[in-house]
Amino acid sequence: MILPSKHLPQDRALLTIGAKVLANLPQPKTISAVWQDIAESQKDQESSLRYDGFVLALDLLFSMGAIDLRDGLLSRMKP
Repeated sequence: MILPSKHLPQDRALLTIGAKVLANLPQPKTISAVWQDIAESQKDQESSLRYDGFVLALDLLFSMGAIDLRDGLLSRMKP
């Protein structure tokens, strides 16, 4: 589920979704704003992203220390 495999397409892997989240966070945003940006960019694709996959990707990024949530805003952590 974290990495693509024979049974999981690349666009549904949590690392791919996480990369899209990080790409949409040049400045802090709310979770719903990030979700809207990603969902709109996925509209014309065959397999659309589900919200539960988005939340799991956020969990993965948070556990890796890549994002933080403060005052209702998601932000990228500095390396």
